Amino acid sequence: MPHLALTKSCWQNFEQLEKPVRNGVHKAMDKFRELTVPQLHADKGLHLEQVKNAADPRMRTIRITDFWRGVVLAPDPDTKDGQAGTFLLVDVVPHDEAYAKAKKLLFSVNSATLGLEVRDVTVIDQLTKSMEIIETPPAPDRTPPPVLPRLFAGVSDNDMQRLGVDEQVLQAVRLLTEHSQLSTFGPFFPEDQYEVLQLLSLGFSVDEVYQQVIVTRRPSEPVKPGESSLEKAIVSTPNRVRVITSSDELRQALEQPLIAWKTFLHASQRKVAYHPRFNGPVQVSGGPGTGKTVVALHRVKHLLDRYPGHRVLLTTYTNALADSLQENLRLVLDDDAERLERVHVSTVNRMAVAQIRKLKNASPSLLGDEDDRKIWRRIRKDLDLPWSDQFLVQEYRNVVLAQQIRTLDAYQTADRPGRGAGLRRQSAQREQIWGAIERYHAETEAVGTMTHTAACQAAADIAFGHPGIAVQYDHVVVDEAQDLHPAQWRFLRAVAPEGPDDLFITGDPHQRIYDSQTSLSAVGIKVTGRSRRLRINYRSTEEILTWSTGILTGAPISDMSGNGHDSLTGYRSLLHGAPPVVTGHGTEAAEIDALVKQVLTWCDAGMETADIAICSRFRMPLLDKAAKALADAGIKSVKVDSRPGPGVPGVRLATAHAMKGLEFRAVAVLGVTAKSFPFAPGITAADVDQVQHDSDILRDRCLLFVACTRAREALAVSWSGPESSFITPLLRKQ
Repeated sequence: MPHLALTKSCWQNFEQLEKPVRNGVHKAMDKFRELTVPQLHADKGLHLEQVKNAADPRMRTIRITDFWRGVVLAPDPDTKDGQAGTFLLVDVVPHDEAYAKAKKLLFSVNSATLGLEVRDVTVIDQLTKSMEIIETPPAPDRTPPPVLPRLFAGVSDNDMQRLGVDEQVLQAVRLLTEHSQLSTFGPFFPEDQYEVLQLLSLGFSVDEVYQQVIVTRRPSEPVKPGESSLEKAIVSTPNRVRVITSSDELRQALEQPLIAWKTFLHASQRKVAYHPRFNGPVQVSGGPGTGKTVVALHRVKHLLDRYPGHRVLLTTYTNALADSLQENLRLVLDDDAERLERVHVSTVNRMAVAQIRKLKNASPSLLGDEDDRKIWRRIRKDLDLPWSDQFLVQEYRNVVLAQQIRTLDAYQTADRPGRGAGLRRQSAQREQIWGAIERYHAETEAVGTMTHTAACQAAADIAFGHPGIAVQYDHVVVDEAQDLHPAQWRFLRAVAPEGPDDLFITGDPHQRIYDSQTSLSAVGIKVTGRSRRLRINYRSTEEILTWSTGILTGAPISDMSGNGHDSLTGYRSLLHGAPPVVTGHGTEAAEIDALVKQVLTWCDAGMETADIAICSRFRMPLLDKAAKALADAGIKSVKVDSRPGPGVPGVRLATAHAMKGLEFRAVAVLGVTAKSFPFAPGITAADVDQVQHDSDILRDRCLLFVACTRAREALAVSWSGPESSFITPLLRKQ
């Protein structure tokens, strides 16, 4: 019986086929698997036809319906009839397109990674010739143009070969002079080679690229006797190919194209997610779309399989994210009841409150931000303090709670990192502030209220005080870690014993949208030597990614370890598409009208309404007006906070904060005005605290960055009136 494999693109495109075509794929593949290799070559009703004059003599097409055919890569010619061989289903397209596609594709094995790669040889040759035409010397009577330095002049041919760049690609890239040319031509190169070239163009050394790309992807086992290099490459490229072992698996795979990430882990992701054993806490960082959440989910699977009987806590920042993790975990674990029973999915805050209820037999009343601010406002007024209530809230949260300060003496001598307003040690000012804090404690304790952050600190105190009772988990996996407060980290450190594989942490400081900055080492979590970084964006196109990253240009961002700054250097996408649509309007009504037209355009292009999201800084009034305008145009919309399931139709409406952790084929970000980004009422005045002011501005930059990077294929950004200062520099570049 032959083996069958599917490419990732074939899997993802399957959902766009009409039902009769999908049924045809199932019937053809079921019949395919029933035949032996000799029967296949004898063409037993499948019409597995060789393609004449193909760049790759192994290319075939297979009949799906009268009009549709599958593009198939057959095993190497030297595969013996008695051996299975692996046939790779590349795509399912109309008849003429199938033959055209099969004729121009060439599959090969990367000499360095040993992974399967594909290219359109004709396109690469045409690109090379077009560059050579540009290189043609001018006529003798004309002044020659200046000679531009080559983009890869500093990389030798030997080093290129060591990194898997083959002769055809090398001939093309030797003519490149600008990074923009690589971005244009790169998507036509084999994926592993393009990634190598991207890193080199960004300034990474040959040795650094070798470690990041080649070492992480090259299989540890050599080619087995009787196994062709193509066969080995297919099974060694799990980020782009899946080998199917049964008809049931094939049917399940094709009916779930939207969860390709469940199967197609990139080598860099798989290396982290399925690392056999870490000797302590691990930190995994990376920009939006690099698959941190996917890695976290697969790490849970690995822990459950490696440690039978152990319990795992999978936690994150918000309820919506926790619900999403729960849903996706079921997919990763194939609804395995035994393994699901050993995983608890919850937010840190919910866990903390549950801990307090369990061990203190008390149920605290939790304060929202506005109610908490009212208490501080009243205290400030009663004590006639010179500081704003906003300053007092931040001082209590970011200094007192963050450092577990419990006495005036401790506060008088405490460092105040991240706080710019000067308060001398052992000063009357600190004594005044501490008086306000004691008043705050007395008022909240009298009525049994506390903030979520204070609840986490209380739960941590309980857990450390009752280690035999409170420790409930063997492993903790944390997603969206960048937004957690030190009190939340102390609680997580308390609920799992220190040891191998105790904490697995994923996050991105560039997506920090709440007022929390933590040094992991300061809360007893040491990740030195166990930090990993993901650099490839699998969600958004390079055009969306480049534009969105420009929002953060020049903004220094602290890393999660507390030891320095984080950087998006080397962060890139292998996908390409249309540039973002960025437009200003004279009136809000004009902006809404343009939005409706944009949504209709996306729908006409084949997008489902559930694949489209509209967000703004606040729900009212802009999102409500957008919902009404969409309804008037016959377009259904639903609010994200109502938690519609994936099968519920309707354009998703959300605030920028609620977009965290979500992704859509198309996203429209409304109201990107000077008043909304940054939002002045939420920004500390510079004359009150310059450091906090800068931190607040950066937080709002990150919020806009997060909203824009939720888009996979299409992004539209709009405003009426003056635009946000965050995007003004980007408009000048257009």
